[in-house]
Formats: sequence, structure tokens, C-alpha cells
Amino acid sequence: MEAMGMRCWFHTLGLNPFAPGLKLRFSGSKRARCGEDEGRSQGLGRARDSAETGGGHRAQAHGAAVLARLVAGCWVPATNRLGSAMASQPPSPPLCSESLDDDLKTRSELRRVKLPLMPSSDLEHLFHKLPAVIRAYGRFKLLTLEAHQNRLLAPLDPLEVSKDSPPPEEHPKSEKKFWGDQETLSKIPFKILRGHKDLVSSCSFCADDTKFLSCSHDGTLKLWDAVDGFIIRDFDHKPKAPVLECSVTADSRRIITASYDKAVKAWDVETGKLLWKINHETFIASCKVSPDGKYVVLALDVDRAICIMDAENTTTVSYIKNHHSRSLTACCFDPDSQKVASVSLDKSIKIWDVTSKATLLTITKAHSSAISNCCFTFSGHFLCTSSWDKTLKIWNVHTGEFRNSGACVTLMKGHEGSVSSCHFSRDTSVLVSGGFDRTVAIWDVGEGYRKLSLKGHSDWVTDVAISNNKKWVLSASKDKTMRLWNIEEIDEIPLVIKYKKALGLKVKQCEVCDRPFSNYESDIFSETVTKCVFCRMDAKGSLTEASSSLGGQDSPSQECSPTAND
Repeated sequence: MEAMGMRCWFHTLGLNPFAPGLKLRFSGSKRARCGEDEGRSQGLGRARDSAETGGGHRAQAHGAAVLARLVAGCWVPATNRLGSAMASQPPSPPLCSESLDDDLKTRSELRRVKLPLMPSSDLEHLFHKLPAVIRAYGRFKLLTLEAHQNRLLAPLDPLEVSKDSPPPEEHPKSEKKFWGDQETLSKIPFKILRGHKDLVSSCSFCADDTKFLSCSHDGTLKLWDAVDGFIIRDFDHKPKAPVLECSVTADSRRIITASYDKAVKAWDVETGKLLWKINHETFIASCKVSPDGKYVVLALDVDRAICIMDAENTTTVSYIKNHHSRSLTACCFDPDSQKVASVSLDKSIKIWDVTSKATLLTITKAHSSAISNCCFTFSGHFLCTSSWDKTLKIWNVHTGEFRNSGACVTLMKGHEGSVSSCHFSRDTSVLVSGGFDRTVAIWDVGEGYRKLSLKGHSDWVTDVAISNNKKWVLSASKDKTMRLWNIEEIDEIPLVIKYKKALGLKVKQCEVCDRPFSNYESDIFSETVTKCVFCRMDAKGSLTEASSSLGGQDSPSQECSPTAND
């Protein structure tokens, strides 16, 4: 490579290294003698001076040293008086020790290259051009180094706009994590709960909404953690008969279950132990424990009866046979544990008084098809029923009147299939329903419209529940899963806001509790209403108590407004 580089320098100086008469001779192991030509010695001295300089001329010094070693140590000119000229020349001063190894290596490489000898006249012309060549070589090396540095420093120059620079390194951004299993575009966060191997028949919150229960046709009863969604306890439910329903006491200490093997069982929530077991002679369609934990009511199929038992000693308090004309489908206690509502395939509703042991109310032909479920409001004044006719209805349990006009009329238009279940929130402002159309509907009871329809289950929704703080909705399905929905920010969903505007609802803020509420813009009294329905109910509390003591009826507007009766 050094030899090829030397040829390139000859061409740069305008010389032909292969021209006739030009001959180079290598000195071998002896030092080159350069005393004959004074110009050559001057060039060699300049090269050494340049090689000794430092700082910004390092590249130029390097080029000078290479050419000096090439000229001084590798070849000498050949003349007709070779012998006498070489003998009369004084020895040149030795090179520095640091370049000795480089000289030996260079000579060993150039020894393998045979070049024609160069006349002394041409050599003199060469040394006249040597300083300019050294400077040019040094500038070339310096420019190359600067160009390399510019390429490295260009991405770091914040003011560099004229030159192309590589794009800055992109660091991966951490994606926003969403609670649950939903996609990022989902409006309602939810978590899918898997643990059952068959249809999940019933679900309910307990322990201040920190836990919830579920039972299934796979014969299991499970207690779940509502925060993390994992199973806390599996209750030993033997034999493995399908469990139809589970109900928990208000203090979350006991669980009552009914199964296909005609058995009713009571469980201790804390220990998971079986407290007692009762076998009946007929199929049990539904079971509920009273809020105070004193009673258990059963809906029996063949006898078309309801059976009320003592929850402690399992003795029968009341057994009303042929309470309905057809099989019962569901039953429930009111919040005071004094009344029992039952519904049936005969489309009727009945209210039974536990203390007087008498039927207080019977509503025949309440729906156009079988009634699937029922639930009381927290005040106990109203009852909601769901039916296979795809509707839900709210009834005044004191008068038996169905509120089929005004705000509650839209409850009849929410599902595209049979409605299987319903559940009020603790403050009665929200109603949740599930249907065979695989959806969960969330209703605004005060304004009487469906806020949102939750979709995701792949089969029938068999049961629903809502937490006391109205933050969570739990749904059970035939697809063997449950879903825990977070509806805390449901009013901020654009679809809900759009639907409110389409109904002509005007959103205002309560001057007492700062809670947002809505009323109809077409109402002539809308501008005078400054309190939400709950604050208005509190203000009328004394009047309500007085009217109740006189046997009067509560104003329906306390549960659903505006109102209109048949």
C-alpha cells in the first residue's frame, strides 16, 4: 500500500515513475545517504520541522513525516558515478528512535516493488515541490477529519438547520393503561371475571361493595374480591347440583342458596362453613333473605307457593300454597323486611304482609307475558318488574298503579329481547336491567330515560346488581362469565350527553349539594327549579312522614318525576 501511495505522489508532482532513465534503488539495511543534493537535505529538514510541530497541524506534520521517511530511508537516486558519489557523501543524521520500526516496515514493503531509477535532475525538481505537496497533504487530512467531526456533531447542534441531519432517537412512549380488559376506545371500563364452567345464574354485592357473590349451574358458589377481581373462597357445595340463586344478608355474614336438588343452604361468609341445610319436596325457583337477616322466603314451583322460614332455626313462619295460578319465577323482601313481593308465569304481582300474614295487593295482568323478576326501591314504596314482553314497569305498591306515562314510560322501550332481571340503586336514582338480548341497560329513574346500553356478553344476561355508591355494575351471563362495569363517569360520555339533548333535557346544578340534575326545557317551571330531586325530597321529609301517619300516599314524584297515573 505504501508503494502504491508513493506512485500516486509521483503523478501528483508531474513525474512518471516508469519513464525511461528513471530508476530507484533501495538501500536495504543501511541508512540512506542524502548529502549529495543540498535541495534534498533542505526538504528533509523542513519535513522534520513540520513533524515536530503540534496542535492544529498534526495532520500536516504526519504527512510530512511520511514523505520524509519515504525519501530519506527508502530510495536514493542513481547516476553514472554511483560508486564515487556514494563514497564521498557524509552519513546523514539518524532518524528518531520512534520512527525506526516504521522505517523498517516501510522498507520491507517497498523492497518488493521494483521501480526504474530516477535521474538526479528530476530528483532536484521533485524536492522543490516537496513543501507544497506536504502542505496539501496536511490540509487534505485536516479537512477529512473536520468533515468526520461535523457528521458526528451535527445531530447535537440545536441551531443546525441548513444541513441534513439524522432524525433524533425516538424513545418508546409508555401506553396509557386502562383498568380492566376493554379496548382503548371503549367508553365504559369493564373487567371480565372467569371462574365458572357453566351458566352464571345469580350475582350480588356484599361487604360494603368490596366483595360480591356468584353461583352457577356448575354447582359452585364463589366469593370474589371486587377490587382485584380474584376468587376469595369456593364454598363446598355438595352434591354438585346447579345453584339457582344466592342471597346475602345486609350485614354480609350469611349466604342463602337454592339449588336444583330442592335444597336450601345457609353459609357463613367468614369461615365458609355450612350452617344448615333444608330439603323440600318441590322445585325451588327463587330464594331471598330479608335485609335484617331474620327470614328466608322461597318461591316454590309445583305448589305455586311462597314459604317464609326463620333464618336461625329454619322453622316455617308462613306457607301460602297456590299463591299464584301458575309457577312462581321470583320473590323479594322490601327494605323493612315486612312485605314479600312475588311474580309468576301468570303475569300477576302479589304483595304479602309478613306480620299480618295476608295478601296486601294483587295486580293481575301486570304484563303481557310472564314476569321474570322484581325488586323494591330503597324506600319500599315502589316495585319494578321485568318481563318476557321486553319491558320494565314501576308500580306503586300502595295503590297498585302503574306509572305508564310521563318520565317512566320510556322504561318500556329499552331491550330488544326478554328482560331477565332488574335492580335499583340504593338512592333509587338508577335502575339496572339485564336481558336475553345480551345487553345491560342503565336507566335514569328521575328523568325516565335509558342512559346507556352495555354490550359485551356473548349470551343471555341472567342477573344484574349495582353497588351502593353507583360506581359499579355487575352482570352475570349464560356465557359462563361475569362483567364488572365502572359507570362512575357515565354522564361524561358523549352519547349520554347527546341523548339528553335529544330529549330536551337541560342540565343544571343543585344549589344545595352541587349535584348536576336535569329537567325538561319545555317545562314552564324549569327556570324556578334550583334543587335536585333528592334535595327536594329531603325538604319534604316532614310532610311525607305526616302523610304516612295519616294513611296518605307518598307523592310519586319522590321516586320518578314527572308523573302521571292511568
